Amino acid sequence: MESKELLKKLCEGIGVSAYEDSIFNHITEAFQNLTDEIQIDNLGNIVAKRNGQENTNKIKIMLAAHMDEIGLMVKDIDENGFVKVTSIGGIDPRTLLAQEIIIHGKQDVFGVIGAKPPHLSDQSERSKAFKMEDLTIDIGLTKEDAEKIIEIGDIITIKRDFIELKNNVVAGKALDDRAGIVTMYECAKELLKLKHEADVYFVSTVQEEVGVRGATTSTFKIDPDIGIAIDVGFGATPELPEEDVISMGKGAGITLGGNIHPTLRKHLIEIANEYNISFQHEITPGLTGTDGRAMIITKCGIPTLVISLPLRYMHTSVETIDMNDVKTCAQLLARFIASISSDNLEGLLCY
Repeated sequence: MESKELLKKLCEGIGVSAYEDSIFNHITEAFQNLTDEIQIDNLGNIVAKRNGQENTNKIKIMLAAHMDEIGLMVKDIDENGFVKVTSIGGIDPRTLLAQEIIIHGKQDVFGVIGAKPPHLSDQSERSKAFKMEDLTIDIGLTKEDAEKIIEIGDIITIKRDFIELKNNVVAGKALDDRAGIVTMYECAKELLKLKHEADVYFVSTVQEEVGVRGATTSTFKIDPDIGIAIDVGFGATPELPEEDVISMGKGAGITLGGNIHPTLRKHLIEIANEYNISFQHEITPGLTGTDGRAMIITKCGIPTLVISLPLRYMHTSVETIDMNDVKTCAQLLARFIASISSDNLEGLLCY
């Protein structure tokens, strides 16, 4: 399967945090012929394992990318049938006005998030940002009819198709972080061409957007020698300072900061330079806000790297990435994995 085709399936699927099961099949089918075994754990993480070459002292490398997306939840249905909502994950209410949505109740219900017409708004109202509690969804039903198919707690997603822009750039919802899952998929394909001593665990994690929960439990169970979180970073746009972003089309960002193992990071950069694979530096002095945050403090601490795909318009329904960055990131990961052996592992894990 082409990576763009897989990404389209994943992004158009429904997988709000803690409700990711509807995209399980897409992920397991993609990794089925690239790995030796696939398991779904108690929390819902999908763990696809690819065995390395036979070795007495097995090395374990865990790659993690989260499958969940941000979304909304039904909070109330008012007397006129308008639906009130709350958020699941970090949604900016400013991005929700005039959006089409789908409420996933007993049946899917389409709706729109309306706004007060500017003609009837005074100047002070126009200059204020909406809060989540100010928003309502219009589904065209009375309260009585709405309650027959919608319940408090039903999840809501933005209705958005995956689209292709120019120059291999794509846009849609939930590219954060289903683009990371496709990167793992491309890495698994690259590893078919290479010899690698380590067992590789490709983990599609759940509930990252609400507290890196899937990475916490899956890392504890696998207990890898090296953990690598693949997520997205802030892609450059005109209004953002250069020092805070990474540019699309120039390779993945290799994170530098207190959460990152310095020797492993140095080795990853050496691999990128050796094979002429483009990359960028991403500075994150504090917590990364990724699955790497959970990896590094699991058990006695897992030596951790974080790699970020440049993504524009994060946590909106028009997230945008360059598919070339997915490909080069996968190549870098595969070469890095192939370079790890029982001969050099101990030295790489030293500070």
